[in-house]
Amino acid sequence: MVKIKNLRKVYSVGKEKVIALDNLDLDIEKGEVCCFLGTSGSGKSTLLNMMAGLEKPTKGTIFIDGEKISTMSEKELAKFRQKKIGFIFQSYNLLATHTALENVALPLTFRRISKEKREKEALRILKAVGLKKYIMHKPTQMSGGQQQRVGIARAFVGNPSLIFADEPTGNLDSKTSEEVITIMLNMVRKKKQTFIIVTHDKEVAKYADKVVYIKDGNIEKIEIKEEDIREYVHKE
Repeated sequence: MVKIKNLRKVYSVGKEKVIALDNLDLDIEKGEVCCFLGTSGSGKSTLLNMMAGLEKPTKGTIFIDGEKISTMSEKELAKFRQKKIGFIFQSYNLLATHTALENVALPLTFRRISKEKREKEALRILKAVGLKKYIMHKPTQMSGGQQQRVGIARAFVGNPSLIFADEPTGNLDSKTSEEVITIMLNMVRKKKQTFIIVTHDKEVAKYADKVVYIKDGNIEKIEIKEEDIREYVHKE
């Protein structure tokens, strides 16, 4: 699903050169749950931004689902993300003036899907994440966990083949974090979607099929877990 070759990212800070990523090679299989684990400043979020096409690499190539995104134009990347990629953010990134239903339906407007179909699909997925009673609530009327469930629903509403989650439990307590992880895992497992999580939390990493340890812009090690030792939580 994702193929990274010789990926390098260098930032200029004044007269200094800061190497954020140092010639990384990595393959992520279709349907795999992959976690990038590292401390703040390790390069894990930069790597996610590269894969999402939000930043251009200094050197190297990135293929997603057979398409070379590292050389795409901004217009091509926008269309690619609309069709293939969903995002879940630490800070939720919901529109404060919109209801849960409107926030979730929003990505479908860019696909020119009718309002009736957008709202029907948004309602279906909000029910799936346990927010049937909150569809007309705005973000300020919901808890952090509920807002993150809206963010999850929004990421999954277009049925993307690849989901990125950047510190998705970073603003949540441990109980709510487990609930959110459960929802995300159950959804990606059900549809065999590829799921990439960026986190510093080892508790989140234990649910992944593959854990990529990032340190100082390098891959320190890759841990591939056997199916019988992964930790799953299936609570409807």
